[in-house]
Parts: sequence; C-alpha cells; structure tokens
Amino acid sequence: MGPRKKNKSPPVLSHEFVIQNHADAVSCLSMGLLLGLMFEVTAKYAIMFITIQYNVTYTTDDRPEPVYFYEYGPKDMATVFFYMLIAIILHAVIQEYILDKINRRLHLSKTKHSKFNESGQLAFFYLFSFVWGASILSAEEFTTNPTLLWKDYPHVHMFFQVKFFYICQIAYWLHALPELYFQKIRKEDVPRQLHYICLYIAHISGAYILNLQRLGLILLVPHYLVELIFHASRLFYFSNENKQKGFTLWALLFVMARLLTITLSVLTFGFGLASAENLGFSIVEGNFNILTIRISCLAAICLTQVWMMWKFINFQLKKWREHVQNQIPKKKANTTRSKPVKKELSRGNFVNGAVKFEESTSPRKRRKTKVL
Repeated sequence: MGPRKKNKSPPVLSHEFVIQNHADAVSCLSMGLLLGLMFEVTAKYAIMFITIQYNVTYTTDDRPEPVYFYEYGPKDMATVFFYMLIAIILHAVIQEYILDKINRRLHLSKTKHSKFNESGQLAFFYLFSFVWGASILSAEEFTTNPTLLWKDYPHVHMFFQVKFFYICQIAYWLHALPELYFQKIRKEDVPRQLHYICLYIAHISGAYILNLQRLGLILLVPHYLVELIFHASRLFYFSNENKQKGFTLWALLFVMARLLTITLSVLTFGFGLASAENLGFSIVEGNFNILTIRISCLAAICLTQVWMMWKFINFQLKKWREHVQNQIPKKKANTTRSKPVKKELSRGNFVNGAVKFEESTSPRKRRKTKVL
C-alpha cells in the first residue's frame, strides 16, 4: 500500500480555516476570561463575564437568613457574551461526538443531513430548557394562581435561577446567528432559521427587559415541550420513515399551546395589567405598564401565534396532499392488474363437438403432395 495523501490544511484566516477551528478559538477565548479571575488587576473585569450581576440582599424580621434577589442592567451583556461562547463550544461538542457519528450510520442525503443536525441540536436544547424551566415553575406560586402574573408589577427582583435561565436563553439564541455561518447552512434554509431565531431573541429579551419574566417563563415551558416532541419525532423519522406517530401528538399539543399562549397573554395585558394600581412609565423603577406597551406586546404575541398557526396549517395541508398523491398510483396499479381474458371460440370452429382448426391456425401443417 502506498502512503496516504494528507489533506492540505486551509490557509490561515480563510473561511474554511475559521469554520474548522472556530470551536478551538472560542475555547481559548473562554479560558482567557476564566484565567482573568486569577489576577487581581483583571479579576474585576473578568467577573462581569462569568458571574451574575446586580445582586440585591434583603433581610426581614420573619426570616433570620438574608434573601438574595437579582435585577438586570447593562453589565448583563457581558455575561450573555460569555455564555454565548459556552453555547458555541457545547454546540460543537454535540455535533462532533454525537450527531456526526449517527449521521455516518444513517447515510442521509444532504437535505436530510442538514435537517437532522438542526433537529438534533434543538432537541438537546429544548430538553434541557424544559427540565430547567419546569423545575423553576414547580417552586413558583403563579402556576396555580394566575393573578400573580400581574400582581405587584413591576417584578424587578428575580431569584438567581430565574435570571440565570433568561441569561442562558438569550445567549443560546444569539449563538445561533454565527452558527449559521459555522455550520455552512444552505442558503435556502437561512431565511427560515433566521425567522425563528430573531423571534426567540425578541420575545425572550422583551420579557426580560419589560419585567415580564413570570409570563415569559410560564409561556416558554409548554412551548419548549411541544418543540421537543416535534424535533424528537423528526429524528426518529429520519432513522425510520415508518415512525410518524410522534407528529400526531405534536400536532395536538401545538394547537393547545397556541391557545394557552393567547389566553394568558390576553388575560395578562388586557385585564390584569390594565387594572393594576401601579400604572405609568418609569425606566428607573422598571415600570412599563402603559397602554402603548401593553398593546404592542399583546399584538406581537398574537401575530406570532397566528403566523405559527398559518405555517402549521400549510405544513399539514402539504403532508395531506403528499399522502393523497401517494395513494393515487397505488389505486391505479390495483385496477390495471387484472387476469388475462381467454379468447372465446366461435361456434363456427366446432364440428361434431370437436375443435376445427383453420389452416392458418392448425397446430400441424398438412403435407403438400405433388400433383403429377
């Protein structure tokens, strides 16, 4: 055997070089920020990227132990940036050590390969976020009492888990933007992915900045459950096209999640916040309870739900048409398959009950005799 030809490494700082080594570069940058904690000069700057900022401590007579809350501020952008780097690293690890190995076994086409990677990444994220969000909701009281969604607004104080959850959510969806380049997403898939990435960033950031964390959390958890079922079903479908039962469950829960989102949004913005005592606009106090903002938020949520339902209906109609078109060739094939019809022998071919063959059809040709 001759020596194997080594693949030439791409030029430094070229597109291929950046795509192949982006995870290593991001890892080095993250390690640099962590090493900054070791030195006193850089620790005060590095800590903004790693730890959650704006801690507020309260002590009450009822509880001897202090209660820790968190607010939001401009330093959160540094924290979001650091955890966006962590999301890029985790994305590369899942892709290389899990999804790529499965893809080699399945031998998928380029179109299915891209969708399999997308669903695989999102399935991991939705599963993690759903479990984390459900654990936070289990400790909150507004899941059983919806009036707490707008009571005592603005909700400027958050527990550590709630703030960290929102920081990680914003960081993840921001990391999805450069991943469109790093993962070499096809041009025809970029607009579709950009639509839902930007919608996630706008809605989650809006809930975080407008102090609507409770409403955002209670709407995200069921939505993530529905999306988890869809992408898990799509992964099973790519492995075996006969496994489609998960899509039926997804379709049912999808409609229920849309109704729940619209109902809670109308209840919160249309009735709860509109009748709250603390009406007004104050950036310092974090109060955004005015008519313009309430209508804008409600319109944004409702339009998004209508758009999602429109996409859902078109998807179902497309699947139904494909099913009908697949059934039509089968019916035609069944009708064309018929037994061969035997030719009936005419009465003229019978002589005294025996079959009379004509000269052209006789099985034995007569011998011609010479006439002398």
